[in-house]
Amino acid sequence: MTLLEALILGIVQGLTEFLPVSSSGHLELGKVLLGIEATSDVTFTVVVHGATVLSTIVVFRRDIVDLVKGAFQFRWNPSTDYIAKLALSAIPVVIIGLFFKEPIESLFNNNVLLVGSMLIITGSLLAFTYYSPKDGGEVSSAKALVIGVAQAIAVMPGISRSGATIAVGLLLGVDKKKIARFSFLMVLVPIIGANAKDILDGGMANSTVAALPLIVGFVAAFTAGVLACKWMITIVTRGKLIHFAVYCYIVVTGAIICHFAL
Repeated sequence: MTLLEALILGIVQGLTEFLPVSSSGHLELGKVLLGIEATSDVTFTVVVHGATVLSTIVVFRRDIVDLVKGAFQFRWNPSTDYIAKLALSAIPVVIIGLFFKEPIESLFNNNVLLVGSMLIITGSLLAFTYYSPKDGGEVSSAKALVIGVAQAIAVMPGISRSGATIAVGLLLGVDKKKIARFSFLMVLVPIIGANAKDILDGGMANSTVAALPLIVGFVAAFTAGVLACKWMITIVTRGKLIHFAVYCYIVVTGAIICHFAL
């Protein structure tokens, strides 16, 4: 992997992890366009995912500190209630990760047509948010579980995690700011868990990616992630998700053209 490829893929990961256009789908498309062959080496993926986790922690550092403080009061309070809902939302994706990891990973083989098909689902979910209730409420336990199911489905390349969780939350009647916050915080446990599993399974052993491209990819993903996370909060609050639906449909068209042209 060259430095330019690492820079481009790092920026793509950082932006699309938070923007509702599918980071996994764009990475697959990016690899195809850059001519990068799919390999079993997960080192670069682990590194850029770690960068986006760090960017989430930086943006929501005050929220995370408040949740930790509340948890250490060792009694049921708003913080422990929120943490419980985050844990509940993680159950579906944990089940997918434990029992369906290999079949899901087999889909990440530069399958442009699959990515395009899944982006249609992402675009449609975003478009449907136009009909979501105007006055939203809290994230209940039941809604947290449904949003968690949306996150689990979003392991498919081309279905945006943030797009699916935010769109489903809005359609369930959750307040715009509250679903944006919940969506970005709920991703911490699955990504950290997936990265830890890849490391423990030896997925990073004998990596073929040099240190410098990994550093470039990490810095690019972190910087882009911080900017995209803050931008996305503003976008959700203003209800401008329909623009990303249009973008997804444009990318779908491009993906189909690439599939038959390459």
